[in-house]
Amino acid sequence: MHLAYPAVLAVLLFCTGLYGVLARRNAILVLMSVELMLNAVNLNLVAFDVWLRDTLHAGQALTLFTIAVAAAEIGIGLAIVLLVYRNRGSSDIDRLRDLAERPSGPDGAGSADAPRQPQPDTGAEATA
Repeated sequence: MHLAYPAVLAVLLFCTGLYGVLARRNAILVLMSVELMLNAVNLNLVAFDVWLRDTLHAGQALTLFTIAVAAAEIGIGLAIVLLVYRNRGSSDIDRLRDLAERPSGPDGAGSADAPRQPQPDTGAEATA
């Protein structure tokens, strides 16, 4: 088997994933594009393992490790996306630039950027 065939397929998969990461706005589609890129890397690892005829099969072992990392990444990523969608109502990446809390009052008090002022003691301590 020639090494060029899986290498070209891996390049096409990686470029498709890269385009998806750079051009998409939906967070789930970005995660799917990252998975495409990881699968392109896995294809290269297995192809070079077969081409080099490695007796330890290091390429296949690294591929299994990459699959495990990708499974953990997609699980945590989907949990974060679902939590953001539940709180914000959208999974649009452009609208999620700042994840700071919104101001709670009309004067902006309660903003994450504003320094907190010490509150006066309201008599919670017992006077003797």
